[in-house]
Amino acid sequence: MREEPCPVADNLEPRVEPCMLQTLEEWVALRHALWPECPKEDHRSEAQAILWDQKEATALLVRLPDGTPAGFAEAALRHDYVNGCATSPVAFLEGIYVQPEHRGRGLARLLCRAIERWARSLGCREFASDVLLDNKASQSMHKALGFEETERVVYFRKMLSPS
Repeated sequence: MREEPCPVADNLEPRVEPCMLQTLEEWVALRHALWPECPKEDHRSEAQAILWDQKEATALLVRLPDGTPAGFAEAALRHDYVNGCATSPVAFLEGIYVQPEHRGRGLARLLCRAIERWARSLGCREFASDVLLDNKASQSMHKALGFEETERVVYFRKMLSPS
């Protein structure tokens, strides 16, 4: 007697969805986890600005099969020069974050693939990002996602006196 295969539930895989006004507080909490030095109210304002300008930017959440938000990514079109790139506009990964307990499961890859589809739909031929020099974990993640390092830069500034 042959056994029938078990039906597979539709939601056994993580899913990527666009950030929306209805998911604003989940998104803000994840942004704050990535950038804790910024007040939540500033995150909320920046996230709302992204929602109003969806032609130039996108933001995505990744959810676990049970619906728990586990990470997010934001990208924007950059029309100015992007270090290491030869085309314009360039899709630029402005931020990506997966909660530590959910890392190593391919969630960042899912987020980046969705951003790549968004970028291609807008005619982009390059996808860029940047990482702080001392953030080795993020550098490793970028390499694992297929990014190649193009250059290293140290920024300088000089304060000008008012006179």
